[in-house]
Amino acid sequence: METIQPLLKFASKQTNFGFGLVALLTAGGEQIFSMVAFKCPCNELNFTYGLVFLLVPALALLLLGVIITKKTWQLTTGFCHRNPKLCKWRNLKSMGVTVIKISACSLVAPSTWIAVALLRGSYYECAMTGANSTRYRKNVCRGVNSAAECLTKLQMFPCKSAGKESEEVLLTLRAHSQILGWLVIASIMMSGLLVICVTRCFSPISYLQLKFWNDYVEEEDNLMDEYSSKHAKELAERNLKIFFKIQDPAETPTPPSTEDWKKITLLNKSSPKDQIYSTLHRYVEKTNEHRSVRTFSNTLGYIESSGPVNYL
Repeated sequence: METIQPLLKFASKQTNFGFGLVALLTAGGEQIFSMVAFKCPCNELNFTYGLVFLLVPALALLLLGVIITKKTWQLTTGFCHRNPKLCKWRNLKSMGVTVIKISACSLVAPSTWIAVALLRGSYYECAMTGANSTRYRKNVCRGVNSAAECLTKLQMFPCKSAGKESEEVLLTLRAHSQILGWLVIASIMMSGLLVICVTRCFSPISYLQLKFWNDYVEEEDNLMDEYSSKHAKELAERNLKIFFKIQDPAETPTPPSTEDWKKITLLNKSSPKDQIYSTLHRYVEKTNEHRSVRTFSNTLGYIESSGPVNYL
């Protein structure tokens, strides 16, 4: 497990590599799952059984992707206690963009499952041989020597005991399944390309600045994890030493206030056009600005209280 964790951490930081790894693991999992768990009943349950194995694991992977996505909990944590001002258009727009990002990340695994399952054809064959549609069954059995026998024994075709006469029908169903699989893959690729092209087209910043922005966010996340762990450890160590009377209470760095945490956890509504690359960046800039104003006010107050200076 220790050897896998660095790979998973690297994949989580490298978006393209991470998506590829998720797709590869999903494809391998589907292969193993279909060989170990899938057994078509070859009766009236074929349709339900095949669709369940095709769609329910994809739904489970979708929910799992939403759960393990960091932005999901960044968006929902404390949502019920937030200020009603968050319902402004700018905030809703940021939330919508975040939801789209969560959906894009979460759809990688389920779409891979469905595409690979359709290319294999086992689930589709089982489901469609149990379809309760006379017109569809006649269309599938068209061209078979004994069409009447095909209609009555269609549910048994996915089983090995059905005989050689089922091969022609199963090949047709497998061809339909693989066509759908390639259409799913093509539609996903085209949709992804279209979304990327549109977002890049309307980007107010250049390619290099966008790359810098992504690098900054990645480094900030890494350092935030490191600083949070280090500070939490130091605070816990200090409290334990005080509790066990090992040392007297001393002034040490304290955690930020709840309001400060909320300010840097809110969704980023800034634009790199303003040279603000994250909520933490905005918080620091505003803090420095207020500190400068306070210092200037104190200096001005001191000058006014001292009265005019006579240099003669």
